Amino acid sequence: MADAGGMRLFSPDPRGIIPLGDFHIPRGTKKPLRDPEWEVRLDSAFPDVMLACAEREDTWIDETIFHSYVALHKAGHAHSVEVWRQGGLAGGLYGVRIGAAFFGESMFHRVAHASKVALCHLVAMLQSGGFRLLDTQWVTPHLAGFGAVEIPRAVYLRMLAQAVAEEASLPDKPMAWLEVERRIKNCPS
Repeated sequence: MADAGGMRLFSPDPRGIIPLGDFHIPRGTKKPLRDPEWEVRLDSAFPDVMLACAEREDTWIDETIFHSYVALHKAGHAHSVEVWRQGGLAGGLYGVRIGAAFFGESMFHRVAHASKVALCHLVAMLQSGGFRLLDTQWVTPHLAGFGAVEIPRAVYLRMLAQAVAEEASLPDKPMAWLEVERRIKNCPS
């Protein structure tokens, strides 16, 4: 991460993850997520998602981080899930994939619920592609509502070693919402 002191590496203990098998959609969030006005895309606007994630008063995304992640994206290692509404980028997230691990880096929304739509689609894609780990680094109240938990670093490192040693794949495009609902446990279709 970049901050006023330069580049820093963070390895929180405990570590935040979203167990892919325990992901759930909070009750009050289900109805807005079914709105047919959302259009979800994968990797169609990666730099735009990063720039939108950096549009906050206190950001860790500087020019070096931005160009590094764009290079990772061009090499096929970093991905974005974008949520569009009425032709505009409404929200999204990005992260890095290594083996069967996905490291969520940041998310944003310009329209209410757009980042939640992106997260639900990401989880369904990870589940369908054989991923084993969704790393969030920290657990925020927002992520806790979807099942994020903290685990000790030693447990995390074991999970990480297993996940990066396995293969997984992302689809070429996001799936239809009914398929997302079907894949996510505890989410009635």
